Amino acid sequence: MKEAIDLLKQLIASPSFSREEEKTAAIIFNFLSEKLFMPQRIKNNVWVCNKYFDSAKPTLLLNSHHDTVRPTAAYTSDPFSPIEKEGKLIGLGSNDAGASVVSLIQAFISCYEKKSNYNIILAITAEEEITGDNGMALLLKHLPKINCAIVGEPTQMQAAIAERGLMVLDCVTYGTPGHAARQEGDNALYRAIEDINWFRNFRFPKKSALMGDVKMTVTQINAGTQHNVVPGECRFVVDIRPTDVYDNEEILSIIRQHAACEATARSTKHTSSSIDENHPLVKTAKALAIPLFVSPTTSDMVRMQFPAIKMGVGDSARSHQADEFIYLKEIEEGIKQYIDFLNKFTE
Repeated sequence: MKEAIDLLKQLIASPSFSREEEKTAAIIFNFLSEKLFMPQRIKNNVWVCNKYFDSAKPTLLLNSHHDTVRPTAAYTSDPFSPIEKEGKLIGLGSNDAGASVVSLIQAFISCYEKKSNYNIILAITAEEEITGDNGMALLLKHLPKINCAIVGEPTQMQAAIAERGLMVLDCVTYGTPGHAARQEGDNALYRAIEDINWFRNFRFPKKSALMGDVKMTVTQINAGTQHNVVPGECRFVVDIRPTDVYDNEEILSIIRQHAACEATARSTKHTSSSIDENHPLVKTAKALAIPLFVSPTTSDMVRMQFPAIKMGVGDSARSHQADEFIYLKEIEEGIKQYIDFLNKFTE
């Protein structure tokens, strides 16, 4: 427990924004090296196999991420100075996903020398917060074949058996600039409002029995050059959370049929995912009375073309918030639950 807390404090104290995780990658690599585990590093991704890795056996991946978002201005203390207070550890990345990182590491240590029916690979990866190309997407090209995975994200140690996808649209409406005093031109901002209202109110015909409705949210907007010029262009961003009843290309096609704006997807690859309820990972969760749920948020599960569950220490509601924290007891319990899960799964 103390070892996990000390490691988490080091990670908090070392800024690790997405694409800037060099310091925390080094901390994790050195920690595992001191255990004589012979870890490997590709860019800012660190991974290591169990001692008796056997390519003839199926492989379980234990994964979490060590990058963080940038702190909000609402922090009341230094986000990079870990503070223990009232049973909490406060600091950026403590909850998302540092607590899962250090807990998975401790669980991996516990089974490193055990011979079982599964190989185990621990991978602590970068760029998760931005779904970057040099995180899990890069590492999977270098790992041995993976059969299934546990993704460490703050879920209160409940098991997400499905996860919505993600598609981000950059939208543009065009008008004609003119002088505001003479009401000249065609206001692109007004045109955008019509489309924004459509995104707000539209409901896709098909509803997923598992995930519910596709969710669309306009999250950013930009228009105009100065107060007295009618804007000739308005740009806005739409965050879309797909379900399993539509693929992303189909969603994009429907949007283009209804909205007048020019809509461009940053990527259509991040589809929703789910795991068969008869998979051994799900059966293990059920055997241990771990609650199952559908996650509304994305993780590196979107990169995985193999069965996976998302289960980790902390609470997603605290992620990306000011004065982010984790309860010390959550880490203690998380380590035990991970170890119990691995023992049951690999027996």
